[in-house]
Amino acid sequence: MNRLRSLDPTVVVYLALVAALAIGALLVSTVGRNFFSAGNVRDILTGMSVLGLVAIGQTLVVLCSSLDLSVPVVISLSSLLAATTMAGDPARIVPAVLLTLAVAAAIGLFNGLVVTKLRVNGFIATLGTGLIVKGYLDTQYKGTAGTVPWEFQLLGATGLGPVPVSTILMLALAALVWFVLARTRVGHQMFAVGGDPVVARLSGLHVARPVIVAHVVCSLTAAGAGLLLASRLGVGSPTVGSQGGYDLLSIAAVVLGGTLLLGGRGSVWGTIGGVAIFAVLDNVMSVMQVNPFLKDIVRGVVIVAAVAVYTRRTLHAHRPRFGAGGPTVDGPLPGPADGAPATGQLPPAEEVAR
Repeated sequence: MNRLRSLDPTVVVYLALVAALAIGALLVSTVGRNFFSAGNVRDILTGMSVLGLVAIGQTLVVLCSSLDLSVPVVISLSSLLAATTMAGDPARIVPAVLLTLAVAAAIGLFNGLVVTKLRVNGFIATLGTGLIVKGYLDTQYKGTAGTVPWEFQLLGATGLGPVPVSTILMLALAALVWFVLARTRVGHQMFAVGGDPVVARLSGLHVARPVIVAHVVCSLTAAGAGLLLASRLGVGSPTVGSQGGYDLLSIAAVVLGGTLLLGGRGSVWGTIGGVAIFAVLDNVMSVMQVNPFLKDIVRGVVIVAAVAVYTRRTLHAHRPRFGAGGPTVDGPLPGPADGAPATGQLPPAEEVAR
């Protein structure tokens, strides 16, 4: 048990994924289906693409100790902007994509500025932004709009063997974000700001910059998800984001992947593992024709169980041990030679402060 507790959260996520795959294969076999058939594997990977894109951006925001609840409306707005701008013309694909990404970046910048400059909690700031955009969508669009040309629809329909192109793009984006977090200054600043913004500020870091960058990237990844959904549907939809519940699902995938909601600790590969677990669960229940409402129950149980496991691991890592010489953290208290009292008690508070 001690070895299991000492494992990295990302490793725990992928061990849980292996267990989910094994259990899923067993359950699917009871209805006479092959869980690892090429078609079923493709369905799982396809199910990962959209949520994976959103969750990658959400990971950065959560690492900075914030949240982004505006992603569903950004997805819907992006699908509409892309489809109406393309209007079935392949020559308009590039301008439509650039316009969509620019609008999404502006929304992310607005979120980041409200959070950092106005000191509004990320939950409230992005919820307000989402309501503003939702009001615009409800006013301007009464249903699907625009047309996506066939050339752009290939993005959501083609693949290399059983691996969809959309999944490859999602994994490539995850690798890029991992590199940014592990090898660049802004990535290190995200961890620092999420861990303790006061200490980060006192250390000379520009606390606002990584938070703004995280919100901009999150909106851009949501726009990528909207473009992907537009390519699959062939039209833009004002409800495609909210119907998918990508705000709460992306946060759930991030938490399931081992990223702390308080920020400062997490991994984009852990998030991909969390997305994969959700995709496997959804696929198994779809193949077995389980009541769709039961999916939410299963997701909720998985999320609560994951958070409970991570909480216990964290508490165990910081729990003091009690030895013969009194309470200790990593061993016995220092002796008189180290400046501690010979009685085995903790030094006076004024000595500690000194």
